[in-house]
Amino acid sequence: MNNNCQNLSQNLNIKPNIQNDGLTDIHEGQSLHFWHEISTSQPQNLCIHQMFEHQVKRSPDAIAVKLENQYLTYRQLNQKANQLAHHLRKLGVGPEVLVSICVERSLEMVVGLLGILKAGGAYVPLDPNYPSERLAFILADTKTPFILTQGKLVSQLPPHQAKVICLDSEWEKIAANSQENPVCTTTIDNLIYTIYTSGSTGKPKGVMIPHQGILNQLLWRQETFKLNANDKVLQTISFSFDPSVWQIFWPLCCGAQLILARPGGHQDPSYLVQVIAKQKITVIALVPSLLRVLLEEPSIKNCRCLRHIFCGGEPLPIELIEYFFERLNLNHVLHNCYGPTEASIDATFWTCQRQIKYTTAPIGRPITNTQIYILNENLQHVSTGEIGELHIGGISLARGYLNRPDLTQQKFIPNPFNHKNSSRLYKTGDLVRYLPDGNIEFIGRVDQQVKIRGFRIELGEIETVLNQHSGVSQSVVIAKKDKIGNNQLLAYVVPHQQQIPNSIQIRRFVQGKLPEYMVPSRFIFLDQLPLNPNGKIDRQALHDTNLSTPELETKFVAPQNEIERQITQIWEEILGIQPIGIKDNFFDLGGNSLLAVKMFWQIENRLGTNLPLATLLQSGTIEALSAIISKKYYPKNRSLVAIQPHGSRPPFFCVHGMGGEVLCFRDLALRLGDDQPFYGLQPKGLDAIETPYTRIEDMASHYLQEIRTIQPQGPYFLGGFSFGGLVVLEMAQQLHQQGEEVEKLVIFDTCLPGCSQRSPFWKRIILHLDNAIQQGPNYLLHKTTSWGLLVKTYFQDRYKRYLPITKDLPETERYLKIVDANYQAKNDYKFQTYPGRITLFRTEDKHRYDVVGMEYDPQFGWGNLAMGGVDVHYVPGSHFSLFEEPHVQIMAEKLRSVLG
Repeated sequence: MNNNCQNLSQNLNIKPNIQNDGLTDIHEGQSLHFWHEISTSQPQNLCIHQMFEHQVKRSPDAIAVKLENQYLTYRQLNQKANQLAHHLRKLGVGPEVLVSICVERSLEMVVGLLGILKAGGAYVPLDPNYPSERLAFILADTKTPFILTQGKLVSQLPPHQAKVICLDSEWEKIAANSQENPVCTTTIDNLIYTIYTSGSTGKPKGVMIPHQGILNQLLWRQETFKLNANDKVLQTISFSFDPSVWQIFWPLCCGAQLILARPGGHQDPSYLVQVIAKQKITVIALVPSLLRVLLEEPSIKNCRCLRHIFCGGEPLPIELIEYFFERLNLNHVLHNCYGPTEASIDATFWTCQRQIKYTTAPIGRPITNTQIYILNENLQHVSTGEIGELHIGGISLARGYLNRPDLTQQKFIPNPFNHKNSSRLYKTGDLVRYLPDGNIEFIGRVDQQVKIRGFRIELGEIETVLNQHSGVSQSVVIAKKDKIGNNQLLAYVVPHQQQIPNSIQIRRFVQGKLPEYMVPSRFIFLDQLPLNPNGKIDRQALHDTNLSTPELETKFVAPQNEIERQITQIWEEILGIQPIGIKDNFFDLGGNSLLAVKMFWQIENRLGTNLPLATLLQSGTIEALSAIISKKYYPKNRSLVAIQPHGSRPPFFCVHGMGGEVLCFRDLALRLGDDQPFYGLQPKGLDAIETPYTRIEDMASHYLQEIRTIQPQGPYFLGGFSFGGLVVLEMAQQLHQQGEEVEKLVIFDTCLPGCSQRSPFWKRIILHLDNAIQQGPNYLLHKTTSWGLLVKTYFQDRYKRYLPITKDLPETERYLKIVDANYQAKNDYKFQTYPGRITLFRTEDKHRYDVVGMEYDPQFGWGNLAMGGVDVHYVPGSHFSLFEEPHVQIMAEKLRSVLG
């Protein structure tokens, strides 16, 4: 091991004291609780930030944290955190003081977390992508006196009484403080953070975790997996979820390198695979559903640098483990972890093996200083093979729930076994059993708590929100596995007869109050909920796929012909839902733009029919698509697409990007609300019949004719994305020439051609040399290879030339023709000054092209063209994800304000 980063336990003079090292033979009916305990002595009064300070002394000049081309050494990170800590101390932060932090994944995030801890406080993470209502609840419940944030996020915070401290715009003031380590006033019994999880009573609950629990977690990880200075840990999990804690602090306490995924990057499998290979990531955490998607990426074979992959959050299927070994062929790398937030992250783990006889990966055995008890209703031990509720004891238990003494008393009970290191047990609500080899198998939940994509969800919280809708009388939410074993949320709704809503209205209502992962994928309307003989709701009946009641039979219509049967089969394969009726709506079933691409690609392959993706917006059922394909219904091929045609406000017209499709605008239109009409404009040629325009002037004239069928006169509200920004500019120019008023001209992440330029040659040479010094010969090898591939790709493969633009489109000739036509139009267009004002929504993606030294005008060049000026609004995400969750929610809030 590297001398700069010896084993953490050795650095802190910790010697393991293993009391029981497990079993090799377990007899039938024998209880295992006393074997499941490994104890390790701990350092006294050593908090997490002190462990980091120890590491700073050992490797001050090593890179501690990195986000793309930005990084901080251990010394720099420590100094910045110290300056913030002294600043917070002056404001009154100390032990047991909660400090909220609302930031994107960034260097400021790491500085902020360490600064809070060094000041003695405990942090409360606020994910900026959460709905305002959820953030407001957390702020009201914690009554935190301070909020650390970034300047661009201040306007997104809900009303509050806290003092706001901006880690970017106010840094000059913060930097006036000392860079020396403040005197530690915290003990391991003080809080390190309070994280909010989904609550069964309909509101989130704050779990209070002391330093001691996280200290034990990091010591166990280091003693077991031995991180060293050559390791790089990829941080992907939102800091509002507790696995992010070890992702952040474990490498920082051991001299490894913390690599931050760009904001939103954790949802992009191709980006993650690219980062893993390029940065030589050795440690990563994934939920099984994301692991499956990553393994399907062709370039996953380049990720053999991985030493440890930690899975958790949901059951890990054995077939996925076998698929992992098939794709990567790495032994002793994949670990299945289990642990609730209340137990300071992970409580048990199991290292995956090849060709095992389990059906689901075991959750293994306890970590250091953790006791596991599997008990029946009378708190008595169960025998091997019997199912019981898992109880956790040990030094890692949470203090309890903030402001919830009743719930704390209910879930944290006195330990009836008088264990010397654990006076309490946490009732997890998880049903498990011992396997003959001593490992533990997860069975299910006692209550209605589920895991969706790794997020712990109380179904009661979703039901509470649903019942707040004026049109809902009753609701029940269940989690049901799809064909590949992933949980999906289904909501069964009994509407008020006086006010019967539709699924779109309810979905929008729920989206405004809950995070996206808690929004059901499907809403099923019933006249009444099924009841069992006791008069209670029969949830099992709802789980039964063969449930046959008059209420459900009236909602389901089976395929009537061969085309409907084939489309139904395609939908069931893509959506993972069975059965699907021909009157079910694609989006109500949980469909999205990416799944729509796959669906239309299959339709084109199997049925030979080319349809624009926007067809789904007007013909979103199997019945309607079948009518189009079988020529029973001929939709008019119009460029104007009604995405959300209702509402009293002036309509907003938005022009397509380079690929031509407008389905990507759907989520934005829904987020703007029921009262804002939203129309997309798509090019000719998407039906593979008409010839696309090759001049922007012709496109603009045609689109103006289209929008005048809806709105004959101004003032007009216009928008355009990427290439569409150039088209909508010409539309505005023509309207001004015709004496019409353009109220708003909105451009989404469009650069005026020529506004970006390469840095001077000498500056780029210096940048390359600096990178080579930092990264070694591998950097030059990588660059030489990538440049060679770029040249080869450019000349040999026309489609790959447009890959970033067409990444969500099927590889068909009609899309290539659209892209070629739009490229020609862009290159031939002559720009003129625009007399009005432009509103620019731009992302902060600093690596729009994989080129060293690219520089951008903050206004993307529009300041030299718009005589009325440019309003710039920064939005999260990249050029290709700003209309996707979770970024689209923030985009919609800002656009709603712009549109007035």
